[in-house]
Amino acid sequence: MSCGLFITGTGTGVGKTYVGALVVKALRDGGKRVGVYKPVASGCEMRDGKLVSPDAVALWEAAGRPGTLEQVCPQLFAAPLAPHLAAQAEGRRVDPILLREGIEFWQATSDVVIVEGAGGLMSPISDDVYNVNLINELKYPLLVVSANELGTINHTLLTLIVARSYFDDGLNAAGVVLNSPRPTAGDPSAKSNAYQLALRCGAPLLTTVTHGGGFERTVDWWMLAKRAGL
Repeated sequence: MSCGLFITGTGTGVGKTYVGALVVKALRDGGKRVGVYKPVASGCEMRDGKLVSPDAVALWEAAGRPGTLEQVCPQLFAAPLAPHLAAQAEGRRVDPILLREGIEFWQATSDVVIVEGAGGLMSPISDDVYNVNLINELKYPLLVVSANELGTINHTLLTLIVARSYFDDGLNAAGVVLNSPRPTAGDPSAKSNAYQLALRCGAPLLTTVTHGGGFERTVDWWMLAKRAGL
């Protein structure tokens, strides 16, 4: 089975897809076959008569379009709600078996799989499954994307505390990436957030990302992903 990373965010709009695509590109530039998997997505757009997840498209493009877009994200819903509620709005249900089995194609055809959850750790992705439950089953190291803005210390610490409380064998945290999804001018916390997270969060602060930019420090994503199951 291939190794992988599971990317989550500390909240909505922190840029986990943007960071995920950067990770995918770095792995691909290193010669790895990268699979990308988003188990379920809501708030999807209608394009050419079909529902499409922009997040799934971004990851797929970064990976060089392996497989099909339908294999990247096999469960799509239109309403901008939690997936199980978006499914209910369409008279459907999120398939909990497909949530888990949809990754098997990527595990069989890739050196490394980058999985992006829908929302944060405690966001429900079906009637009784949360992102944290799926991470616990996959055993992939957790990559937390935090927003470089006021409040990120609290949000990041809470995310890591939740992860520790749910994981059967303890937290296997690859680390934290501090991303700037919006310009930081006018937010004085942006200058100190990186130091404070490195000091307090108990997981490595791997790198930071400027608004619209790339990683400010080189990270060996392959070695981090190989920690799966350790």
